[in-house]
Amino acid sequence: MNTTSQKVSVLEKIGYSLGDLAANLVFQTLVTFLAFFYTDIYGLKNEHASVIMLTVGLVAAFLFNPIVGAVADRTRSKWGKFRPWILFTAIPLGVIALLAFTTPNFSYKGKLIYAAGTYTLLLLAYAASNLPYSALSGVLTGDMSERNSLSSYRFAAVMFAQFFVQVFMLPIILFVGKGDKAAGIESVMTWMAIIGSILLLITFATTRERIIPKPEQKSSLKEDLSDLFRNRPWIIMLTLTVLIFITLAMKGGSYVYYFNNYVDEASLQEFIQPILNFLSKLGLNFFESDLASAGFGLFNAAGIIFSMVGIAISSKLADKFGKRDIFGVSLFIATMFVLIFIFFKPEDVRLMYGAQILHMFFYGITTPILWAMIADVADFSEWKNNRRATAIIFSAMMVGLKAGLAIGGAIVTWILGLYGYIAKDSVDAGQAIVQPESVAQGAKLLVSIYPAIPFLIGVVLLFFYEINKRKEVQIQRELELRRLN
Repeated sequence: MNTTSQKVSVLEKIGYSLGDLAANLVFQTLVTFLAFFYTDIYGLKNEHASVIMLTVGLVAAFLFNPIVGAVADRTRSKWGKFRPWILFTAIPLGVIALLAFTTPNFSYKGKLIYAAGTYTLLLLAYAASNLPYSALSGVLTGDMSERNSLSSYRFAAVMFAQFFVQVFMLPIILFVGKGDKAAGIESVMTWMAIIGSILLLITFATTRERIIPKPEQKSSLKEDLSDLFRNRPWIIMLTLTVLIFITLAMKGGSYVYYFNNYVDEASLQEFIQPILNFLSKLGLNFFESDLASAGFGLFNAAGIIFSMVGIAISSKLADKFGKRDIFGVSLFIATMFVLIFIFFKPEDVRLMYGAQILHMFFYGITTPILWAMIADVADFSEWKNNRRATAIIFSAMMVGLKAGLAIGGAIVTWILGLYGYIAKDSVDAGQAIVQPESVAQGAKLLVSIYPAIPFLIGVVLLFFYEINKRKEVQIQRELELRRLN
């Protein structure tokens, strides 16, 4: 296998990245709106929403992902190991995502069962699609520089999905539903399901697996797991992934409560009104349906735009200085701009937006590097053990992702409950909900102190991660020689 064969065309990079655009229409909706959907639209009590999100999320993390990873690594087909999974899950994932955000006319007990069932199916379908998709990045190319470039394409698509979900989705839900959030979110999810399924089919059609294990390679699941637990970089990346997604779920799921319960409306309107006037001239009138949702959307927009700048320079920085060092420095600086939210008063809207921009710029640098580092861990395992098990390594990382998402999402509803948050189901139909003052303090802590803690622990862990720039080059060269022979 020569070096030229490891080059990936721009068309294939774009085609691969569309798969993450599809996946993140689902994932970003879960991170940003699942807690809000369950408490304020679907009508679950805080404690019930928290239990469903935590229990189902942990089951998906520790059961679904290892099973999918082990089976995917042993898949044999004319399309390769991982591409068939993308093909056959494209439509089911879209359908189940729509069902999970549908509000049926059931009794409260029936709605609990429906919520738990559809969320379970959604996380199963997501694992069956996204885990092989993520593992595919480890076999599209063995070239470290190409892998960094591929990750940058991929996470530009992630940011596009994040931009839509976090900026436009809530205003569109309110606009389309004409005040009925349940009808609005069903309408939006229908179109997202159709588009996502089409994008996954394009990913299947435009990609090619280049790194193929030796035909004589045979390993049992026991051997694969043994390799994992003797792989210290993998253990560190698993822990780091859990910590990062706890923060992302906690922070991402809390902003909507932060704008609804903490940010001063008059200061917010003064700051964003010129922007709303400009958007209105462009025909984007749906932002005017609710001030808090407009502020929330524009807040996310500002951050995402600058995170794209971070993603754009990420690959070159990683190539020059190594993934580990750039990741650690950028994550630390990003955390500082999360912590600073604890000092902001409700009227400090400009400072909030400024801190969000700087936080997302530095976090954007880390975004593509995380998954490129996981692919490097698969190379490290092959280099050390002379056996390649890409999907099982990525499945372990997906365990971290799902566990972090479940824990972080559950923390949001749990902490809000501790601060006295009143969910939709707790009041009579048509009655206005007035939240106690303590909720504002809880929302403030959920976007500052609490999410900063896992990030800081992650920074410390990176000091023990041994795959630096020098080792990256060594592993790539030695594996290339082995594959040539």
